[in-house]
Amino acid sequence: MSSLPPIIFEDDWLIAFDKPSGLLVSPDPRARGQVCLLGLIQEKRGAGVANVHRVDAEASGLVLCTKTKQALDFVSGQFQSKTVENIYEVIVVGSPVADTYEVDFVLKEDEAAPDRMCVVKKHGKAALTECQVRARYGRFTHLECRLVTARKHQVRIHLSASGTPVLNDPVYGDETRLLLSEFKRGYKGREAEKPLIGRLALHASRVTFIHPESRERMTIAAPLQKDLAVALKYLGKYSQ
Repeated sequence: MSSLPPIIFEDDWLIAFDKPSGLLVSPDPRARGQVCLLGLIQEKRGAGVANVHRVDAEASGLVLCTKTKQALDFVSGQFQSKTVENIYEVIVVGSPVADTYEVDFVLKEDEAAPDRMCVVKKHGKAALTECQVRARYGRFTHLECRLVTARKHQVRIHLSASGTPVLNDPVYGDETRLLLSEFKRGYKGREAEKPLIGRLALHASRVTFIHPESRERMTIAAPLQKDLAVALKYLGKYSQ
């Protein structure tokens, strides 16, 4: 990729992008030479642009950046003080017991695999994810998750440790595939069938925060990308 992803919002202080799945947000020493969003932005918009939060490379959706040092300090401070409403939408394998619940497993980097996180009882970092069921579709569930804290892979490992891994998570999930033939009666073409979603079913949906100049509360949202929207449409239509 040599061009920037779609711009969702822009003014003199902020710029927000709709990142595709598979694109790193910032440089990763373990992925030398791989294109990252921040590199593209700074190449085309200047070195003063900076991201204020992290989104996994495998996830899609909203990446919020600032254009000035003052805006960066102001907005990133809100993330650090946990006053930002940072929302993800996700399809998980399984069905949570409750419609609204919290996950607060303590997390730390896995010493055996530095690119992974693990759940620990002590000597880790506190983490909190608030979850709300949007819809249940048999053995799949559409969730909305709010990151109260912002640990690496937080949503993915919290949901996996809760028994409902994110669909298509190669690190914390299982090999379950979302196939239309599973729930559409009379489906033809099973031999050549491909999953409805072939990547991590995790989308950074919206961020609500205080604008660095107007000091007014605002929300920026990234609509579901086509593959996730289509999968949820078919689940809603055929899985009842």
